[in-house]
Amino acid sequence: MNDIVPISLSGVENKRPIIIAGPCSAESEQQTLDTAHRLSAMGIKIFRAGIWKPRTKPGSFEGVGSVGLPWLKRVKAETGMYTATEVATVRHVEEALEAGVDVLWIGARTTANPFSMQLIADALKGVDVPILVKNPVNPDLELWIGALERLYNAGLKQIGVIHRGFTTYEKHLYRNLPHWHIPIELRRRLPHISIFGDPSHIGGSREFIAPLSQQAMDLGYDGLIIESHCNPTDALSDASQQVTPDELANILSSIVVRNTSLITETLSRLRQRIDNLDNDLISLLAERMRVSREIGHYKKENNMPVLQTHRYDEILTKRMEQAAKMGMSTHFMKSILEAIHEESVQQQIRLFNEK
Repeated sequence: MNDIVPISLSGVENKRPIIIAGPCSAESEQQTLDTAHRLSAMGIKIFRAGIWKPRTKPGSFEGVGSVGLPWLKRVKAETGMYTATEVATVRHVEEALEAGVDVLWIGARTTANPFSMQLIADALKGVDVPILVKNPVNPDLELWIGALERLYNAGLKQIGVIHRGFTTYEKHLYRNLPHWHIPIELRRRLPHISIFGDPSHIGGSREFIAPLSQQAMDLGYDGLIIESHCNPTDALSDASQQVTPDELANILSSIVVRNTSLITETLSRLRQRIDNLDNDLISLLAERMRVSREIGHYKKENNMPVLQTHRYDEILTKRMEQAAKMGMSTHFMKSILEAIHEESVQQQIRLFNEK
C-alpha cells in the first residue's frame, strides 16, 4: 500500500491541521444548516454529520436516515463546504454517493467486522472518493490494517484513518483509551497515510478536546475531526463531547502546530511515545498492585503467609528469561522485578495489619 495518497480536496489547503467539524448527528434541517453556516464562517471547509448512527442499544436515537442527505446537499450548495458522513452498509454507500457526499468514513464497529468491510469495499470499486477508516473498537492494529487493505484492493487510493480510541470496560479518565502507540506504529508502516485525531470520541467530554487535539498535533497527525453542534446541550446524541462553533474556534486558536526540522520533530515524536508508554506502564503497575492486594485478602482469609518464596523464584526466573529473549539484560529485569515484589509484599503486609 505504498501508493496510498494523502486525503486531498480541491480548495482545502493541505496544511496541518485539516479540520473536519460538525454535529455528531444531523438532527433537523435547521440544526444542520445553522451549524454548517457558523462553521463555514470560521473557515472550516469540511462539514461532518452523522446520517445513520449505530447505537449500542435499540431505542436510542439512530440518526434521521436518508431524509438527512438533502440537508447535506443544502450545506454544500449554500456554504461551499465539502460534506462527510459515516457509512456502515452497502445501501449507505450507494445513497451517500448518489447524494454527492464528498468524504465517507467507516465507524469503529464496522472496521472490526471483516465481512462488512469487504461488502463496503466491493461497493466502492471504481469510485474515486476519499474514505477514512476509524480504528476498531479493540486495540488490534492488524484488524485495522486489514480493513485498509480491503479498500486498497478495491482500487481506492485516497485512504486515511481516524484515531478515535479503544473501548475499555474499566473506569478511566477518557471515554476510549487512546493507546497512542498503535496509530504511531500504523504511521511507521504506512508513512503516507493521512491520520486524523478524534478527540471528541477519545475524551468523551468537551473539556478534553483541546489537550487531546494538541497531543495529536504533537504526534504529527494530519488533521482533526471534532464534533461541533449549534446547541450541544440539547443534542440527541453524545451531547457531552460536542462543542459550539465558538468554542471550537477557541480550541483551534490555542493549538500549537510546531514547524520544526525533521530531526527535532522526530525526536519530539519519540519522546511523546516514551511519555505515552510510561503512562501505560504506570496504569499496568497500578493494576498489578490491585491484583496483589486481592491475593493478600485471600491469604489473610485463609491464614496463609505473605511471602511465598517458591512463587517469587518462579516469577523471577521466567521473567528474566523473557527479558533476555526480548533484548533486555537480566540484571535490569531482576532489579525491576525486585522493586515490584517489594511493593507487592508491603501492600499485603499492610492488609494483614488491618483490623
